[in-house]
Amino acid sequence: MSAPITLVIVDDHALVRRGIRAFLETQPDLEVCGEAASGQEAVQLAAEKAPDVILMDLIMPGLDGVEATRQIKQASPRSQVIILTSYHEDEHIFPAIRAGALSYLLKDIRPEELAEAVRKAAAGEAILHPQVAARLVQEVQGSRQEPAGPFAELSERELEVLHLVAAGLSNMEIAEKLVVSDKTVKSHVSNILAKLHLADRTQAAVLAWRSGLVRPDQDDPN
Repeated sequence: MSAPITLVIVDDHALVRRGIRAFLETQPDLEVCGEAASGQEAVQLAAEKAPDVILMDLIMPGLDGVEATRQIKQASPRSQVIILTSYHEDEHIFPAIRAGALSYLLKDIRPEELAEAVRKAAAGEAILHPQVAARLVQEVQGSRQEPAGPFAELSERELEVLHLVAAGLSNMEIAEKLVVSDKTVKSHVSNILAKLHLADRTQAAVLAWRSGLVRPDQDDPN
């Protein structure tokens, strides 16, 4: 008989971890070798135990699931990460996949399907929730049809905000410059990150510089 598939469950809610563990431990070929309540704990467990599969929540205090996934793939490259979350928006999907997650599932998945996803992940096979798979297909098709550059989806105002972000201005400084509220700026920045499929404003600034949206000889747009 082959060795069981080892896995770690990562979620900041103890009740969720317990529920997932209770079912998976009924599967003779699966072995839960650890639980983590935070991204930091998950990275440490991955380094110590090098499990076959890690079930990763996304939204956690401290180190979130995306950054934890990135660090886990460095600490234990053989471990496959399955994102198990309630969120299916672009700003969650794309950073998680880019960080190294193999599969992306939503928490409405049936227990039997989750167990099968773990088995497939251990074999290197990805499983994606249908909504997530549809977004990835749309993204690939869109990138083939739109050679217009990375900022094609941004509105004029969003481009203006991105330019100021790349220039190093804070949300408050941008709000003062554009004579809008801080909340409005935060909304624009969130939309920019979602449309560009980036995790944070630093990545957005780097992309703006690398793509030539902001050049050393330019001042801000105003």
